[in-house]
Amino acid sequence: MEPRKKTARVTVKRHGERGRYDRDTVDAILAEGLVAHVGYLWQGQPFVIPTLYARIDDTIYFHGALANRMLDALAEGAPVCVTVTLLDGLVMARSHYNHSANYRSVVVLGRPREVTDPVEKARSLEALVDQVAPGRWADARQPNETESKVTRVIAVPMEEVSAKVRSGPPIDDEADLGLPVWAGVVPLRTVALDPVEAPGLDPGLRRPEYLTPYRRPGW
Repeated sequence: MEPRKKTARVTVKRHGERGRYDRDTVDAILAEGLVAHVGYLWQGQPFVIPTLYARIDDTIYFHGALANRMLDALAEGAPVCVTVTLLDGLVMARSHYNHSANYRSVVVLGRPREVTDPVEKARSLEALVDQVAPGRWADARQPNETESKVTRVIAVPMEEVSAKVRSGPPIDDEADLGLPVWAGVVPLRTVALDPVEAPGLDPGLRRPEYLTPYRRPGW
């Protein structure tokens, strides 16, 4: 598999030392994440919409209803910017100026296309379900013909990609180190609570193993 492009448009400028361009870093962030923010232009107005996603090799997939403004724009092939961010901590410095956050993020630039091949569409829908809970596609009822027809899938080739990562303690100015101000990091993590059964669920039905407990890659 060829390396993904590191272009001027996705090269990290501010704090360039935090830029990451290797597949392992990018793919790990995308595997752990759940929500992507999709930036696109519609009739001269910029929009940024959160949505679930999945990655297969070097392509990111989104899905939704046929009557969907974002998917309409993406189906026309307008260029998009896709971002995924994981927030890992709040960085408390001795000065306001040096406060920050620990995070891992990915930016993808690409030109989308609508998925019309039935094999690719089915594969992408499986990936979208299993991105949320691996094993769920095989466990739940799969889409029937009508459901497949009214579901639109958009593919975004990962043409230009970069990640940006910050970790560690605050970076204070040397002159501030003696200030009587607490400094450090407040770690943050997403925690899954106990699943809540749907009304009418058979009380004898066992909870799937992939929900006991629910975990994301990297947790």
